Amino acid sequence: MLRGFYTAASGILTQQRIINVLTNNMANVGTPGYRASRVVTSTFEQEFLTRIEGANTQRVGSGDLLRIVSEVPTQFDTSSLQETGRPMDMAITGAGFFNVLTTPEDGGDQVQYMTRNGNFELDENGNLVLEGVGVVLGQDGPIELDNSDFTVQPDGAIYDYRGRYVDTLLVTVPPDDAKVTRAANGLYQTEDMDANLPVPAETEIVQGWLEDPNIDLNREYTLVMEAQRAFQACSSALQIIDRIDQKAATQIASL
Repeated sequence: MLRGFYTAASGILTQQRIINVLTNNMANVGTPGYRASRVVTSTFEQEFLTRIEGANTQRVGSGDLLRIVSEVPTQFDTSSLQETGRPMDMAITGAGFFNVLTTPEDGGDQVQYMTRNGNFELDENGNLVLEGVGVVLGQDGPIELDNSDFTVQPDGAIYDYRGRYVDTLLVTVPPDDAKVTRAANGLYQTEDMDANLPVPAETEIVQGWLEDPNIDLNREYTLVMEAQRAFQACSSALQIIDRIDQKAATQIASL
């Protein structure tokens, strides 16, 4: 009977994690450049073999009692662009990320992030910022502008209203072997941000446009309903197993 408990309980935990990831995707449907996540599962036996025995595929135990979350990868496929006409809005066509440096109010350490969200603003000091995160970085550091009358070239070079060169947007791409971790609000990091590479030549910056999140709401709704049904099925199975266990401990044992 313990086998049933383990199987149903692992199903509940896995489906709850899937629902959390899917609803987070749906909550960010309005976040420019957001990238959806998906849950990848595996059996406990596979995880045990991978973590303990490496490449040794010898079977452990008599069966797989548990299905667990193996990883939650981010889907970095590109999405469509929407024209806004705002000079502060920018989108990347192709590979690459904008770089943003946080401005902690408590005097803590500054943290550098990557993002596809080009919904920038100008703060009171004339800095180009991603609201709620920090200043947008150029090749020479934080980008400072006199006003919103500026132009951005496809290569990321910024010129003010007098046609003077200001800076070039710092747009980079992680190395192929780099581990990209997700932070909040469509932000990402690598273990060594300084090791990120220049973007390919075909990557361009488009001013006055924003990139849509790569989220299909209809698909997300469908996946959430599937996960909820699976969650309910596992919950019902757990209740049935519990009732059977109670009868086994009372009625059957009394015979």
